[in-house]
Amino acid sequence: MYSAANHTFAICAYHDNPFLETTIESLEKQTALGQIILSTSTPSAYIADICSRHSIKQIVNPHPNHAGDDWNYAYDSVTTPLVTIVHQDDYYEPQFLEMTLSWLNERSHDDVVILFSDYYELRNGKKESQNTTLRVKRIMNAVFRWPGAAGSRFARRRVLSFGCPICCPAVTFVKKNAGNSVFDTNYVDSCDYKTWVNLANLKGSFVYIPEKLVGHRIYAESATTHNLSKGIRKTESEKILESFWPAPVARMIGRLYSTSEKSNDLK
Repeated sequence: MYSAANHTFAICAYHDNPFLETTIESLEKQTALGQIILSTSTPSAYIADICSRHSIKQIVNPHPNHAGDDWNYAYDSVTTPLVTIVHQDDYYEPQFLEMTLSWLNERSHDDVVILFSDYYELRNGKKESQNTTLRVKRIMNAVFRWPGAAGSRFARRRVLSFGCPICCPAVTFVKKNAGNSVFDTNYVDSCDYKTWVNLANLKGSFVYIPEKLVGHRIYAESATTHNLSKGIRKTESEKILESFWPAPVARMIGRLYSTSEKSNDLK
């Protein structure tokens, strides 16, 4: 049986984000809590002060590049068997870890590669649980609840062949099954999507928890908003889709999926 002591929240901080402390406070309010560390490639007095006040160990990535490199550095630095990579601007419901452990302990420990929950969006401090993006992703993730689908390489790849429904900060890794340095380091925005595709080829299960346990923040300065506005996500997603489909089909699916993500635009 896994317990909270077997888990680490690894926060990845970049520059002086105004939501960092709110994210940390949401972790400190967990009904079950193991370790918290913070990893950064842009150390500053601001980050150091927050870590000091919250008694959080800070580590510094000496070889930063893309997000995947920073996430790998944090992931590989964790010594517990379970790890959640925390984005600096998101929010975790108090039951996140407790429910994740409960779902994991109900299943074979040797089988699970990742567990991931449903999520909602945070816009201007308000929760938004229903929009086109979220509905499409919930429909896709519902496949993982079918008997046998979570452990089926075919089913996992079919879901991912239509886009990325998995919210990165909502994912908890079972490190012995996922392996080391799991994150793709070639993509600027879609490193998480490519990572899920890579992990889908492994033996084991993807466990979907249909509870809204994470709040993903949408705001003008976020990496998500920036990459959508620059077209980076669309370009990279289509490249990944081409690993499943002929290029014309991949472009068509990419256009449909990017249309669903228009709800990420700030209004």
